[in-house]
Amino acid sequence: MHRPTNSDHSVVAAPVSSHPLGDLIAHEIRERGGWMRFERFMELALYAPGLGYYSGGRRVLGHRPQDGSDFVTAPELTPLFGETLAHQLVQTLEATGTDEIWEFGAGTGALAVQLLGELGDRIKRYTIVDLSGSLRNRQHQAIVKAHPQMAHKVIWADSLPDEITGVIIGNEVLDAIPVHLLTWTGKAWLERGVALSPDPETANRFIWADRPAPEGVRPPTEHIDDVYLPGTVTETHGQAEAFVATLAQRMTRGAAFFIDYGFPEAEYYLPQRTGGTLMCHHAHTADPDPLAMVGDKDITTHVNFTGIALAGQEAGWEVLGYTSQGRFLTNCGLAEALASTGQASTAAELKSRAAMQMLVAEHEMGELFKVIGFVKGPWFDAIGFSQGDRTHTL
Repeated sequence: MHRPTNSDHSVVAAPVSSHPLGDLIAHEIRERGGWMRFERFMELALYAPGLGYYSGGRRVLGHRPQDGSDFVTAPELTPLFGETLAHQLVQTLEATGTDEIWEFGAGTGALAVQLLGELGDRIKRYTIVDLSGSLRNRQHQAIVKAHPQMAHKVIWADSLPDEITGVIIGNEVLDAIPVHLLTWTGKAWLERGVALSPDPETANRFIWADRPAPEGVRPPTEHIDDVYLPGTVTETHGQAEAFVATLAQRMTRGAAFFIDYGFPEAEYYLPQRTGGTLMCHHAHTADPDPLAMVGDKDITTHVNFTGIALAGQEAGWEVLGYTSQGRFLTNCGLAEALASTGQASTAAELKSRAAMQMLVAEHEMGELFKVIGFVKGPWFDAIGFSQGDRTHTL
């Protein structure tokens, strides 16, 4: 993955999207004196009201580019994901003495449908927190169609309450929270931001632009700077860590599970990871250029799970465990869930088995995706971490 240095700016200018969002960002860059921190650029690109990738009404989730979607998540691959996760949630609701589920970033509503079907009367309320109005409509329609008798339990929240009691679920939420970009010159860490090209031939196009980082701003790693190659780019995750800390502070009793792709800090900031982890997704293909097609594609990074763990702990949570998605789902009974489906046809059974393999196989989602759990209240042995817990690696 290539990340340009200052000397590359003239050749990496990306067109301001025909999307009105491009004009909005360009205007703000000018208002800010010609430079915008990447964290702010990513925030606008994904969440600008009515215009951002997630807030602008486009269909982002689906199985194929032909349906206008850009990527698919585990709950859309197979209902076995939610059915298996529900085993952990049942244990957690009992252990914490709670009866509410909070789902952040509910996508198409597939996971909510699966969990409502499995949890049934065990929960009194299912709260969805999602910034996308169009996705809310899809979620509501999916829930009403699948569980009309339970739809009254589901509510949508625009903001967090002062207190949260229950179990929080965040599947592929942390990776879409804006990040701060840093680049190493060989002598100092610089902040990587976005500017507009001064070249008349590429006027009004977004380009990378770096400036000295504030004192003390650097990757949270014990590596000495000299081991990094000049031109190395990486991310820090202040907003994601603040988000987790806020949830921990507002939870009075309960637990939380976050499922996402990422690494512990020692792996995240390996010197050989010179391009960082920032990536974009459009029409089920990936590319490393967030400055092009702004508002029309996803921007994402891997998660530094060490930072997430520390943020949660410092705000009052205890870590229940940390492991790979494959191990977590296996511990929760994924194979048994598949066996109990009793597929009526060979084709359907093969499809379910293929989806299950994607969830747990090391070369698919099984190893790349991780699960971290937190609790506030009595600690308990969560079944999802019963074997293969990697908390010691954080």
